Amino acid sequence: MQIYRTGNRLFMIMDTADEFDFGRKAANDASNVDVQEWERLMWKFQQPLQWAKPGEKWVLMDKIFQLG
Repeated sequence: MQIYRTGNRLFMIMDTADEFDFGRKAANDASNVDVQEWERLMWKFQQPLQWAKPGEKWVLMDKIFQLG
C-alpha cells in the first residue's frame, strides 16, 4: 500500500491479490482496534467527497490511464 498527500487530499494505491475482497477487508478493519484508532484520527484531517455516502471516506476510483 502507498499513500500520497497533496494539500487536503490523500491518494492510496493498494497492490492486492486477485482474491482480495473489500467487504472482508472492511470487516477485518472494523474489528481491529489499531485501525479504528487510526481512522478516528484521520477523520480530523480527511474530508468526504461530495458524492460519497454518509460516513464513507474511501471511494473506489475508475482507472483512467496506465502506462505499460
